[in-house]
Amino acid sequence: MGLFNLFSKEKKQTLDQGLSKTKESVFSKIEHAIAGKSKVDDEVLDNLEEVLITSDVGVETTLRIIERIEKRVKTDKYVGTEELKYLLKDEISNLLIENGLEDSQNFDAPIVRKPYVIMVVGVNGVGKTTTIGKLAYQFTKSGKKVYLGAADTFRAAAIEQLDIWGQRVGVPVIKQHNGADPASVAFDTLKSAVANDADVVLIDTAGRLHNKVGLMNELTKIKNVMQKVVPGAPDEVLLVLDGSTGQNAFEQARQFTAATEVNALAITKLDGTAKGGVVIGISDQFKVPVKYIGLGEGMDDMQVFNRREFIDSLFAGMDTL
Repeated sequence: MGLFNLFSKEKKQTLDQGLSKTKESVFSKIEHAIAGKSKVDDEVLDNLEEVLITSDVGVETTLRIIERIEKRVKTDKYVGTEELKYLLKDEISNLLIENGLEDSQNFDAPIVRKPYVIMVVGVNGVGKTTTIGKLAYQFTKSGKKVYLGAADTFRAAAIEQLDIWGQRVGVPVIKQHNGADPASVAFDTLKSAVANDADVVLIDTAGRLHNKVGLMNELTKIKNVMQKVVPGAPDEVLLVLDGSTGQNAFEQARQFTAATEVNALAITKLDGTAKGGVVIGISDQFKVPVKYIGLGEGMDDMQVFNRREFIDSLFAGMDTL
């Protein structure tokens, strides 16, 4: 069953709370943008453009949204500023839907094959290893057998951190010594996962980005070695981004999508920032689906992303403006 049919009251509350700083920031800026105005004119649209850009939606996506609203104002005769908020919500929703980004399945949805292999990439400090631990917890809670692979052998603390998460969640962690060949760790992980009939495998990788060619070669080697055990692996190359870094997250997405075949995104730390608009911009610009969002420190605060529910939550309460 998909998330759209399974969006619990508790999950909605977590989403609302996690986006509270972004909502407060965006709403106050919109209120300022339309203050003293009774109709949508060029000045209001210029102000709205500034609101979206300063909310880290991104320049390209902002210009697309403004252009769409301008057309609606002219053709549909929307002139009242009170209607602008609904236009904004509508056009952002339409933009994400038109990009063809499908909403992800819930953690308990059937997997396409066993083991389902997720290779996790991202720079150090974005919450990559924590994201792996939380995903392992969610998949385990939904009844799936999970294996973790500590292929970030460049940083000794990464192996230790993943091992701690494995113990906490109660899932096996396949590891070697610090400095070991990451591809060898990935190979061992998949061999163990296949032998033990695992459902999901999460492979941690090094967070270096100072040498794009070196990173690309390393990730390519890991993928090639994994395919010797599980043809077609990985099923996902999941890029983890820190939502609180705003435009820096855009740059990381740009570099990693150029370095490897990223096909899913996880955006973390949205609860601690007013930069939640980054989810909209990154979804639009990179045409890579945001699959997970992190909304807090708790084990249950990693959610499967649903664009409709995200937009509904982001604009909830706008009637009070």
